[in-house]
Amino acid sequence: MQLFTWMTMVAFCLAWSAGAAQAQGNWDVVLNGHAVHVNAAKEWNEKNWGVGVEREFNPRGRWVKVALANGFKDSCDELSYMAGGALKRRFRFSDEFYFDVGMTGFLMTRQDVNNNRPFPGALPVLTFGTKHMALNVTYMPDSVVDNVTKANLKDPGMKGVYFFQVKLDASLFGPRTRHIHFLAESGE
Repeated sequence: MQLFTWMTMVAFCLAWSAGAAQAQGNWDVVLNGHAVHVNAAKEWNEKNWGVGVEREFNPRGRWVKVALANGFKDSCDELSYMAGGALKRRFRFSDEFYFDVGMTGFLMTRQDVNNNRPFPGALPVLTFGTKHMALNVTYMPDSVVDNVTKANLKDPGMKGVYFFQVKLDASLFGPRTRHIHFLAESGE
């Protein structure tokens, strides 16, 4: 558990160390929507509906730092919240398409873990996308599921959980968000 906490803190600190000077990037809207409980025998909630935000720092660089927060329905159909940061290595296929591999560190709340008191976490993340839309995929190995949620007591055959999110550039949602984005870039 100490290694898990240490990894969470490192990922969180790296994501936030970007600073305002490197804040070339947009706010993105994150739509949580689906989870896959691998080899599960029990009926888990796999419709993880929710919404959140992400902000990339230095999105044109090789290493992208991300600040993020969101809320969603968890596997037990309860509201959960998380906030943190990520560090991802970006691979570009063209000016438009990219693929990220990285680690996200966060604080999260869950009803079935510490009665909704925040706890740290760190998970691998992949992102496939363009400037305006992307797919985030996160995997929680069965050992982490077991250590954090004790889900193995309810479903011993489950071998981990995949989470899927769609990330959309906030400027796609209308002139008001484009105006806010312009003001942020112009420093007004």
